[in-house]
Amino acid sequence: MLDTPSAVDEILTPCASLEELLTASSALHHHLCPRQVLGVRMGLYAGQILGLAVPQSDKRLLAIVETDGCAADGIAVAAGCWVGRRTLRIEDYGKVAATFVDTLTGRAVRLVPQPSAREAAADFAPEARGKWQAMLLGYQRIPAEALLAAQPVKLKTSIEHIVSHAGYRTTCEQCGEEILNEREVTHAGRVLCRACAGDAYYTSVEE
Repeated sequence: MLDTPSAVDEILTPCASLEELLTASSALHHHLCPRQVLGVRMGLYAGQILGLAVPQSDKRLLAIVETDGCAADGIAVAAGCWVGRRTLRIEDYGKVAATFVDTLTGRAVRLVPQPSAREAAADFAPEARGKWQAMLLGYQRIPAEALLAAQPVKLKTSIEHIVSHAGYRTTCEQCGEEILNEREVTHAGRVLCRACAGDAYYTSVEE
């Protein structure tokens, strides 16, 4: 059973086949579903557009994924981008979409399924029993340009700020917690974490 990125690395090399990537994604996710297939196809197509071998063996490619769950697993496996390696970020817009960035050149492309992909899948999987299986099989067979829409984009936040530098850390002057990767906020002359600056996703519960 594959349950870690390193385990995936042991069997996948750049230019791994679609079948190999789907097998690895399925093992990580414990099943294979249409959105994983979309994620794998997105990772492969991004490599093709950007001229990069995927899954990557370094940290040149950054993926910003607009949903969590199945599609993100497929993207991670196919692109070789992982949260723990700081090459995959989640910006949860609830969309099966992702932006892939060549951090060396700054070139970026956003990929999203074509609006017609769900209906077109049935044409590529005539043997499918039901819509779900048609998507599972059809998404593997549809040509990439018919399955995915590609849009060149430019990030609003610089690559340098997203990546930051190794070993950088500071301390929040209010809560005393450590802040990594230049994510601190300066407010009224004080260095604060985002939570203490008013951007917390949680509230304290008094025991």
